[in-house]
Amino acid sequence: MIDKHDRATAQADSAASTATSSASGDAHESFLRDFDTMGGFGATGHGGVDRQAASEADNEQRRWFQGLLEGRGFTVEYDRIGNQFGLLELVPGAPYVLIGSHMDSQPTAGKYDGAYGVLAAAHAAFRIADEASAGGASAGVAEGAKYNVAVVNWFNEEGSRFVPSMMGSSVYTGVLPLEDALAVRDKAGISVEEALRPTGFLGEGAGPVAALCAEIHIEQGRLLENAGTTIGLVTATWAASKYRVVVRGEQAHSGATVMEDRKDALYGASLLVVFARELTDRFPGKLHTAVGQLDVYPNSPVVVASEVTLLLDLRCDDEALLAEANALLDARFAEIEAKADVEIERTLSHSWDINPYQPAGVDLARSVAEELGLSNDEIMTVAGHDSTNMKELVPTVMLFVPSVDGISHNEGEYTEPGDLVAGLDVLTGVVRHLIRGNLS
Repeated sequence: MIDKHDRATAQADSAASTATSSASGDAHESFLRDFDTMGGFGATGHGGVDRQAASEADNEQRRWFQGLLEGRGFTVEYDRIGNQFGLLELVPGAPYVLIGSHMDSQPTAGKYDGAYGVLAAAHAAFRIADEASAGGASAGVAEGAKYNVAVVNWFNEEGSRFVPSMMGSSVYTGVLPLEDALAVRDKAGISVEEALRPTGFLGEGAGPVAALCAEIHIEQGRLLENAGTTIGLVTATWAASKYRVVVRGEQAHSGATVMEDRKDALYGASLLVVFARELTDRFPGKLHTAVGQLDVYPNSPVVVASEVTLLLDLRCDDEALLAEANALLDARFAEIEAKADVEIERTLSHSWDINPYQPAGVDLARSVAEELGLSNDEIMTVAGHDSTNMKELVPTVMLFVPSVDGISHNEGEYTEPGDLVAGLDVLTGVVRHLIRGNLS
């Protein structure tokens, strides 16, 4: 929130806004041009991208992004897990306001998820840099600045190639030990360290010291679109339980083995997949479940599967309901073991309760959106984001813009250009306040 001591700088911001309003159209066009260019890295045949972490497409866009930042006078650095930082120094020696998201993607993905937030952060920082160096009224943006700005492209947020997701921000915030992250291997047996080492993106330091953080992202749902709202003010994450499940049976001939003698791991896994979906019917609109990955052994057309590994997650906006869903799931595990004559090993790999963002950040974002005349409302995030790690370390602002039809992790993912630049304007306004410490 803006207190009375910030009125002078707020007036300077207003003057700066008036002085630069004629250039806003050009700034929007520049952003949209860069966004189109960015979408060409790892482009697929139906308008999406395949840019998994440390793939050649990911490496190419990182090189392009480094050039974009350096071309605007930013210093680019990489930390020990490959997070990419574009540094703008306003107050020598001071900590940084980290702004950004991720540019890696799912195997067949849309070009907005994560990447929009990184490029919006860069262009917000470009505006801050221009305003700080322009002189006159525009110089007011740097008056009273306490912090510098770091644009961040977090490594392996998606977790599609290397598990777990949000890897870069987890290492940065200390949630995941560096050594564990570097040792993770993809399905081809290549470790994170082996994938990053030849790229030049594996640094030695821990990254810039953060004081505050902001991230903007597409919603990936359709609440904002349904309500006709432009800016989502993220207040909290849904609660979640994530399981790694191994179903063990016995390998057998798929034709000759008598049916009652079979211990079919895939049959057992299938019962679990169906139950996970049907479980949501008991909590309509409140529970989301998915089995996003299924590995079958030996995966032969004439062999009854002896082992299936799957990843199952449950997400809910009510902790009590999530506990009830977990209890129902636990009971179903025992029923499936008996019905399919298999053994099930399950591990709760990740879990978290409903976790709020700092209310001061929500208030700040609301005030900026209202000053810009943009419709806004509070919203929770169902998906995980790097900011969910960062908010445990420093005060953090999370913003959403609408997703058309709620489509995400899909080549048809789309956000209207007007919503993209509106989000950019709000993020820029938020950063103007954050560099002066207005979210302490």
